[in-house]
Amino acid sequence: MTTIPVDLTRPMVPPLDGQATIDARAVSAWFGERKVLDRVSLVMPAGTVTALIGPSGCGKSTFLRTLNRMHELIPGASLAGEVFLGDKDIYDPARKLTDARKQIGMVFQKPNPFPAMSIYDNVLAGLKLTGVKASRAERDDLVEQCLAKAGLWLEVRDRLRSPGGALSGGQQQRLCIARSLAVRPKVLLMDEPCSALDPTSTRRIEQTIGELAHEVTIVIVTHNMQQAARVSQQCAFFLAEQGTPGAIVEAGPTEKIFSAPVDPRTSDYVHGRFG
Repeated sequence: MTTIPVDLTRPMVPPLDGQATIDARAVSAWFGERKVLDRVSLVMPAGTVTALIGPSGCGKSTFLRTLNRMHELIPGASLAGEVFLGDKDIYDPARKLTDARKQIGMVFQKPNPFPAMSIYDNVLAGLKLTGVKASRAERDDLVEQCLAKAGLWLEVRDRLRSPGGALSGGQQQRLCIARSLAVRPKVLLMDEPCSALDPTSTRRIEQTIGELAHEVTIVIVTHNMQQAARVSQQCAFFLAEQGTPGAIVEAGPTEKIFSAPVDPRTSDYVHGRFG
């Protein structure tokens, strides 16, 4: 498969303090002997939402998981290449896994709050895992800030001690976003965060993504082409053809990918002719 070289090194908006570009360089991934990604290189600029699109089985979610070292937790999985957050490789042996996870958060396809834990404690769960100390007043402020950023504060402020598992699906997903934000990540990865949600909840999550994009770099996997067009500024089209590993066919500004792609396979996919 021919990979089209693309320069995605310049952010479309100036990054705020705390934001960081994430830069994958020649990333290949295996499950046992099966190679699922082949030398994927992609710059995901600070201050933007980058959408990863492509048919099922082309390696999008695997690639997303390499960006915060989740891939290496799968038995038999292996990886080659580098992933830079700013100027530091997150796979450098000298770097702690917890450091990468603190700086690069993850929101999964299915909402996964701790069901028996209160809404309040769900938001703060990441602090305990990363050993961050905070006073009661600081914790209260952080819970309010993160729930507000996730678009959930007004809906739950009077029941913070209720179980997180009692919320609706869309609310649970926004709670998971709030939990990810509590450790102040520089990057937020989202793996099909709306696929299990109704249209109203999907619109609210998309609104939240738009509101967060100015303060945290976002990378989202989606099969919804309309969603990719709505929420992202950069887009990368993945494809795995005839049993070959997944690779990027084309990447660039979202508007160009949808209106004037270079590769005909990209045009066929975004216009629904396959996938």
